[in-house]
Amino acid sequence: MPIMKTLLEQLRVTDAEIRVRKRLLDLSNEDAELLLECSALVEQRLDTIVDTFYGIQTSNPEIAALIGDADTLDRLQSAQRRYILDLFTGIYDLEYANNRLRIGLVHKRIGVEPKYYLSAVYLLRRLLEENLTDLVPEPEKWQRVVKALDKLIYFDVTLVFETYIQSMVSEIEAVKNRTEQYARALEETVAMRTGELRTDSLTGLTTRRFLHEALQRTLKAAQRREEPVSLIFVDVDDFKDLNDERGHAYGDQVLCELGKVLMEAARGEDTCVRYGGDEFCVVLANSTEAQAVSTYCQRIKSLLAERLPNVSLSLGVVQTGPEHYEKAETLLKNADQRMYQEKTIKKNGLAKH
Repeated sequence: MPIMKTLLEQLRVTDAEIRVRKRLLDLSNEDAELLLECSALVEQRLDTIVDTFYGIQTSNPEIAALIGDADTLDRLQSAQRRYILDLFTGIYDLEYANNRLRIGLVHKRIGVEPKYYLSAVYLLRRLLEENLTDLVPEPEKWQRVVKALDKLIYFDVTLVFETYIQSMVSEIEAVKNRTEQYARALEETVAMRTGELRTDSLTGLTTRRFLHEALQRTLKAAQRREEPVSLIFVDVDDFKDLNDERGHAYGDQVLCELGKVLMEAARGEDTCVRYGGDEFCVVLANSTEAQAVSTYCQRIKSLLAERLPNVSLSLGVVQTGPEHYEKAETLLKNADQRMYQEKTIKKNGLAKH
């Protein structure tokens, strides 16, 4: 019986555990002997008890629906006869507990709810008590037998209910495992989509939603090393006019070319981001503002002039560290303002050449 052996192991029902349960219920050897003495007497009434039991049970439409056909009823009646005889064997060991666990598991699997099981236990206990009144005429002994029977039935109920609980825990674990599998699949899908969103499909640069992450990472590293960080805000001048005059395909070509230029000018530790539309950001690690302007900015202007001589850029450059570090949001705001200042100067015809 490997399934029940596994169940016994899961519930940790051993000989020692059975002794503990008996002690908790005060189920003694004397109780076992009293029940054993009634074994032959109960066997005489066995068919009457079982027939009466199922006559009452099947009168309830809900229970009758659970029982179903006549073959099932016959099997249940046979099992009930064996159970009643087991109650009066006087031997309540590991094998006895094993049978109780099996009964509990069967009840759970066929869908017998605890309320129906408990009502059946109550009915059986009442029928046994009524018959024992006739079979054990001495009132004092009858009381001791009934009391012993109550202890044993409680013993059985605890075992049966543990199989209900164990079965429900197994079902919960199965649902949990399926949920975790679904969650992992969902995470993989989200990760895949996030990977697509991390890279701008037009320019191949990092997208805006990951700019803050990249900037925070660079700032933390700079603080540990006490190095400066520069941020450049890049905007294509009169980009709307380029789109209107030469079409959106040309506008996309400008953005693609600018993305390539930014990447070519950048170092491996730098991050180039398409901020949105015709706006870009570049995070320069270990770079001062002066270095960013004289080296990086000049480099991208030179490369862009070779490829798109009619396109110009407005650049806003800010530095933070190594003495004091601004927050990422502040750096973005300041770089954006610097860029608009340069654009305003150009529009007013005051740009320095």
